[in-house]
Amino acid sequence: MSNTPVQNASLFDHLLELRNRLLRSVLGVLIVFCCLVYFAQDIYQYVAQPLLSVMPQGSQMIATDVASPFFAPFKLTLVLSLFIAMPFVLYQIWSFVAPGLYSNEKRLIAPLMLGSTLLFYAGIAFAYFLVFPVVFAFFTSVAPEGVVIATDISSYLDFILKLFFAFGVAFEIPIAIILMCWTGITTPDSLREKRAYVVVGAFVIGMLLTPPDIISQTMLAVPMLLLFEVGILIASIYHKADKAYDESDSSDVKEH
Repeated sequence: MSNTPVQNASLFDHLLELRNRLLRSVLGVLIVFCCLVYFAQDIYQYVAQPLLSVMPQGSQMIATDVASPFFAPFKLTLVLSLFIAMPFVLYQIWSFVAPGLYSNEKRLIAPLMLGSTLLFYAGIAFAYFLVFPVVFAFFTSVAPEGVVIATDISSYLDFILKLFFAFGVAFEIPIAIILMCWTGITTPDSLREKRAYVVVGAFVIGMLLTPPDIISQTMLAVPMLLLFEVGILIASIYHKADKAYDESDSSDVKEH
């Protein structure tokens, strides 16, 4: 297999290909949205369950805006459609950039795209199944006596989407570490030496991306630290594999 990327297409061809890939990505998201929009109310009810399950008896969510009962489920369904269609969107990105990559780059980028999608989904699942029940139970338990808990549906949606993105992005740490080591920005050994700074940074990021309570901050910081270690481990494996690949490639060149 050749190690040289394909570069025969003109700039216009690249722009045309980019437009087609973008249109296919948007079409993919819209198809998923059309399949889900009928269940928009049920989807919102499911996502709201972590809060509804810990609210006091007789409490319920409210809508302070006239159109929010329609737009909140609609917005949630659109975001969910993007999440579900993400593998297809990433495939379109891969199909666009793959012809311009070297063979060793293709060997790395394809698994990274798949891994980044799975990690993003894992971050969302972690937030929904583990973080939300704990955080909402804490918030409802510390409400002052006489205060009726009645959360606005739009405010709740904005809150959970913020956490979904925060945890989804935070779970991409292994991918970021692999890319940094692969591009030569840093090395696995150098990252190991900076563990103390990473611990502090993880809790600072947890403080910035989550509500101002120690529970959600810790529940974001701890997975980040674990994923940091996983990223270093995988980056070390890739680093050794790249060296072996380069050595075998250079030996092949010498033989010819």
